[in-house]
Amino acid sequence: MDFLPPEFIQYLAPGTDRCAFIQKWLLSHGVESAVTVIDGKRHVLVQFAPSAYNSRFRIKTIVAHYDRVQGSPGANDNSAADWFIMQWAVWLKTFSGFHNVRIFFTDGEELGWQTGVTEQGAFGIASVFRRLGIVHDDVYVFDSCGRGEVPVLAKTVLPKNTARGFVNQFSGLYDRAQNLLRLASPGRWMCLPVPYSDNASFLACGIPAVAITMLPADEATFYARELMADKTLEGAVMNRMATKQQRLDGTLKDYVYKERMPLTWRLFHTEQDNVASLTAVSESVMQQILRAIAEQKTLA
Repeated sequence: MDFLPPEFIQYLAPGTDRCAFIQKWLLSHGVESAVTVIDGKRHVLVQFAPSAYNSRFRIKTIVAHYDRVQGSPGANDNSAADWFIMQWAVWLKTFSGFHNVRIFFTDGEELGWQTGVTEQGAFGIASVFRRLGIVHDDVYVFDSCGRGEVPVLAKTVLPKNTARGFVNQFSGLYDRAQNLLRLASPGRWMCLPVPYSDNASFLACGIPAVAITMLPADEATFYARELMADKTLEGAVMNRMATKQQRLDGTLKDYVYKERMPLTWRLFHTEQDNVASLTAVSESVMQQILRAIAEQKTLA
């Protein structure tokens, strides 16, 4: 894959210490970072100069998990998003004026599938945010953004008893996310049900968060049609039709509805989530989205 540099292939190599790799790569490009250990999980926090921030405007916290399932290269889930955001961090270093961006590369996202959201690494970060009163950031989670040209904003259904204040806060963030995609990918983005990523951890801690992924156009269209044809599919996707006990005892081995899922998602956690599955167009779309985030300014 000519559009991917040798360093990306190194990032995918079995046994790579991906936390250390991210730090070393960033530093080699002049970007400082620090490792934050919470509940035994190592998260990389990118560090920008104080001049990159303006307290009058809302902070934008960007989250992408770097862990992967054993036995899978994890090229799309979630190495590609990591790579694009690492490159973006270098670009932000010379951004004119303030950008108010905070970047976390998180550990332990894949654990949420096995044992529930409280085991996700991002849950520890969100819990610390909550304790410190950091509850008004715009939190954007990027997961599996290396395949396709259609950005997908994950649909989020809040519980009926959700406090009005939280609903309003989340709605504001969701509207801003839609506006970003309109600017970055006019006429080429969609809102669809997506299995939860690190956004679940922030939502569980009472902090609004949205997730963005990517799909090839034909897969996004196919999935949208399947959702219209079967009204139960959305609930199945959001809940993965599994209880915590089913995940723990292994009685649910795979998505029982996978034949109606985008092919991209069927590759997750397999050997086929490899370099050959990625598409060059995804990088340019992600660049547009990330740069739009950097330029976004919302009063705090």
